Amino acid sequence: MTLWIAIACMCLLATAFVAWPIYRQQQRFSAVIAGSVSGLVLLSVGLYALQGEPDVPSGAAAQPDVEEMVTSLAARLEADPDDLDGWKMLGRSYMTLGNFPGAVLAYERAVNIEQSQDAQSLVNLGEALLARDNSRIEGRTSALFESALALEPNNPAALFYGGIAALNRGNTEQAAERWEILLGLNPPQEIRGILEQRIAEWRGTMPPEMNAPVTQQAGAIIIADIAVSPAAIASLPLEASVFVVARDPAQPSPPIAVARRVLSELPATVTLSDADSMIPGRTLSAFAEVELIARVSVSGQPIAQPGDWFGSILMRPAESNAVSLQIDQQVP
Repeated sequence: MTLWIAIACMCLLATAFVAWPIYRQQQRFSAVIAGSVSGLVLLSVGLYALQGEPDVPSGAAAQPDVEEMVTSLAARLEADPDDLDGWKMLGRSYMTLGNFPGAVLAYERAVNIEQSQDAQSLVNLGEALLARDNSRIEGRTSALFESALALEPNNPAALFYGGIAALNRGNTEQAAERWEILLGLNPPQEIRGILEQRIAEWRGTMPPEMNAPVTQQAGAIIIADIAVSPAAIASLPLEASVFVVARDPAQPSPPIAVARRVLSELPATVTLSDADSMIPGRTLSAFAEVELIARVSVSGQPIAQPGDWFGSILMRPAESNAVSLQIDQQVP
């Protein structure tokens, strides 16, 4: 059985190595990667939960469901609270299932057992806290990533989050330095482009054509810089649809204008003009005040559903047509 546990752990490590670059592209999982991670995590949990029960029948029909396996693992850990690998596996499983409070507790136990001396465990706890609290990288989460970097200066996740933490403190120099180290770890080309663009912005070396004011875009009534919070990113597939909607605060339905994007395109600048109007004769330029909403649709449907993530802001386009909007709230 020890061999199977070792194989399971190796699968998890391999998956983490493959998934990291895509996940770190604005901190998100794609559907393919999420599926791979989930499958391997759950396989590992199953092996772990069933080890020690040699009389359990084999075969697909005999396998417990995912939640049963995780529940079994949690119960086993209460009886054996010093099982470090078990707590880490439970944390990964809870993250996969979206049980962020449970993941925080599991990773807290692992960090305590290791006396805060393992960089990846500190990173995992920081990610779980971000997902649970839907918070900025500051305070305790920032301290966790800083501690991880002190232990392992080239930890990719710690460098990524540490760069954002530095940016939140207004230290663009340190943010750029950390992401430059991340560049040296040879991320995929598509990730490299994003890192290079942000570093250039922080260094003030963005090419002139990329620095051109977006307010000069022809016909734009609304120009919105749309970003997504780390907590939202961690729970959403890369291919999820993003609806950017302008609506009348006094009469929200039907929307005035709508644009559609894909989560993998964010952060990005999205424009709305009269050409995006939903109903002929009801143009965006005719409204003095609008509510702008950016929503990531889990179901792919334009109507908000529980579990969707969104951000909103009231604006008066004639006075100022450029806004920044973060998707950081979840539909209950």
